[in-house]
Amino acid sequence: MPNLLVVEDDAAIGSVLESTLRLHGYQVHWRRDGRGALKVAEAGDIDLVLLDLGLPDLDGVETCRRLRASLPSAVLVILTARQDEMDVVVGLDAGADDYLTKPIRLGELLARLRAHLRRGTAAVHQQKTPIAVGELLVDTASRRVSLAGQELVLRAKEFDLLARLAGQPGVAVSRETLMAEVWDAHWYGSTKTLDVHIAALRRKLTATGVPATLIPRIATLRGHGYRLEDPADSGAADG
Repeated sequence: MPNLLVVEDDAAIGSVLESTLRLHGYQVHWRRDGRGALKVAEAGDIDLVLLDLGLPDLDGVETCRRLRASLPSAVLVILTARQDEMDVVVGLDAGADDYLTKPIRLGELLARLRAHLRRGTAAVHQQKTPIAVGELLVDTASRRVSLAGQELVLRAKEFDLLARLAGQPGVAVSRETLMAEVWDAHWYGSTKTLDVHIAALRRKLTATGVPATLIPRIATLRGHGYRLEDPADSGAADG
């Protein structure tokens, strides 16, 4: 039974979320503030967190960062009534895997939870040996990534996304394919999550300090998707 932590200060919303999730077979811990949520997180054993960014005691983004640090393998979904796209991006950058805007549509919420709790992807599991793209090595068996000998620390979906692109270097992969294979075949809603994960991967690759000439490039193909380019391939087209 998946173990969920719901962090929501609004009693009406929290009550509906708790009862709905329990009805659908989830074990639920509901907390109304950031400090209470962090105490639950310290005990571990949480599979997924639903976090409202508008908390009464702690900054929601900082709470997100601290929850991510305490629960590195858990799925973290932020709930926000904020319409500013930058707020959503900041939350995702702080460690969230996805977001939902209020008012929450319960059907979409349940679909997203099912998608996130399915670990790994078919495309990733088909790889039986480590994938090498230049100096980048993606080991799907151990779920470890290194660049020129330096190990990268990636979140679960970041790893799955990079492994999917690395599995076909130089091949254009559509946004729809990436959402279907890395997140869920029946995904619906915004694909902003994909863009933020791509941006995070680019930052982590360059943050290694490895010379740019050795770093595979994730090219953006406007109107289509992304492509991972081997730096040794001098014929790679610009995205």
